[in-house]
Amino acid sequence: MRVRTSADPAAGPTLAQIGENALVEMLTRGLPRDARVRVAAGDDCAVIGAPRDTRWQLLKTDAVIEGVHFLPDENPRRIGWKALCRAISDIAAMGGIPHYALITIAVGSGVKIARIRSLYAGLLRAADAFGVSIVGGETARSPGSLFLNIALTGSVERTRCVLRSGGRPGDVLLVTGRLGGSIKAKHLDFTPRLAEARWLVENFKPTAMMDLSDGLAADLPRLAAASRCGFTLDKERIPRTRGIAIERALTDGEDYELLIAVPANRLASLQAAWPQSFPRLPLTQIGSLNSQPSTLIPLRGFDHFT
Repeated sequence: MRVRTSADPAAGPTLAQIGENALVEMLTRGLPRDARVRVAAGDDCAVIGAPRDTRWQLLKTDAVIEGVHFLPDENPRRIGWKALCRAISDIAAMGGIPHYALITIAVGSGVKIARIRSLYAGLLRAADAFGVSIVGGETARSPGSLFLNIALTGSVERTRCVLRSGGRPGDVLLVTGRLGGSIKAKHLDFTPRLAEARWLVENFKPTAMMDLSDGLAADLPRLAAASRCGFTLDKERIPRTRGIAIERALTDGEDYELLIAVPANRLASLQAAWPQSFPRLPLTQIGSLNSQPSTLIPLRGFDHFT
């Protein structure tokens, strides 16, 4: 969808009318970039590196907002864990390793100090679990909701970096774990698939990969479009959290599982090796990429504005 600019800020469509994808496309079109930018906006992370670098730098920023990503009475430790793990999940989706985080927090002056300490305890628990150093940040006063932003760096070997755009017709689509259930607070306690992603790029490098943050119904079309492919999806094979219907598994969002594309000739060996390393985590084939025009799922995942 093309969005025309206007001298009158009150003219034209609203964010609710165009949706998140069109907004991001509009804002990122034509951004300045130098020769070291390997991947800019449009993937799970930005990728920076010179042609001869053996490792590339990964950059990610992510925010959680009270009333949008968590409820006001939620345990602050869980909020801190979620905030940092969301960004770590994006580093994992590129096949990388997280390194350094900057934390920005905006909060009302009436908030109890104990709540902020507890929030940072959750951040520190996630940082310790996944080898992240928290090296600074910013504090500001919020007139309303608590706002927490994470800026995270990481790195990945040039030969192991996986993008959304590398999928090819005939590739098999798989997901880790089980989908759906964020409304039951699963989104506050998830584990980013960092170890699993590193194992994949070291042993069965996917052609494309991303983390499922907005729901399979939203994220699968994004991966297919980035790879210039269509897709088939067997909804009956989607692995679901206990008690979750297929529609919810497609649309709930905030699963933070990996969506993976691999060549069909590697599928059997991958499925045989996976349980040896991750016996408690399912890896499920759910469809494939094809050369047809992009397919739309008749359900919608999460969109911040619609």
